[in-house]
Amino acid sequence: MVNIRDLDPSASPLDYYGAELRRLREDAGLKQGELGGSIFCTASLVGQIETARKIPTRDFSERIDAALGTDGLFSRLVGLVLRSQLPVWFQAYAEMEARASYISTFQAQLIYGLLQTEEYARAVLGVRSQEKLDGKVAARMERQRILDRENPPLMWVVLSEAVLHQEIGGRDVMRNQLAHLLELRSREWVRVQILPFEAGAHAGLMGEFSMLRFEDDPDILYTEDFVQGHMTANPQALREGSLRYDHLQAAALSLEDSAARITRVMEERYGHHPELDGRTVA
Repeated sequence: MVNIRDLDPSASPLDYYGAELRRLREDAGLKQGELGGSIFCTASLVGQIETARKIPTRDFSERIDAALGTDGLFSRLVGLVLRSQLPVWFQAYAEMEARASYISTFQAQLIYGLLQTEEYARAVLGVRSQEKLDGKVAARMERQRILDRENPPLMWVVLSEAVLHQEIGGRDVMRNQLAHLLELRSREWVRVQILPFEAGAHAGLMGEFSMLRFEDDPDILYTEDFVQGHMTANPQALREGSLRYDHLQAAALSLEDSAARITRVMEERYGHHPELDGRTVA
């Protein structure tokens, strides 16, 4: 095991988390196995997290807080830890995304990250490398917590129909992902429209983009290339993005027809026959 003195608590949120866990565990007079037993995990897991070799989960952090009586310390720290697992160039956007009051996005290749299931996210994030995959997936799931807060952002998502047909992770993963999109209809602040193949040439052919709106700060337009992301508050860029998004929404199917299209793809490609509002959709 790595000696705890090799850990620099100021090196990263993960190192700080590990150092604090070790310090407070020892202050409580507990061995790693004793703490692990009280929160239903192994001494090895506790040791790996204390030495910053494994990413803690939110569930682990909540159980640690309860066991050590740390008044939510680790539940607060884990958010910083997980955000630090995002690509450095993406972290600034994730921070702005968490503050936004309105999120609109057009996606041509993948389900938007905030709407991905864990299995779909794992398949996407692990396509090039399995290294540190658990941490990457946990970070993506952590981003989604903004949808469960008391005042979540209004989110309007336009997805190319191609996203529904691109099989990511296998048939079961895709079936569950599309089912998740349908379940989101119960959240009045989340709206998903499908841009159908029959729309032909459309305003999103130049690429995917997202726009964030805030109560007190300037709006932001976000785009990505294969290297990194780009944010701008340039009024001209925002005007162009807004115009393109208006055209995409107009060309997309209605909310009801979008749900029906998702259901149809589930049936035809992934072998599932859900019911929509009590009616089977052919």
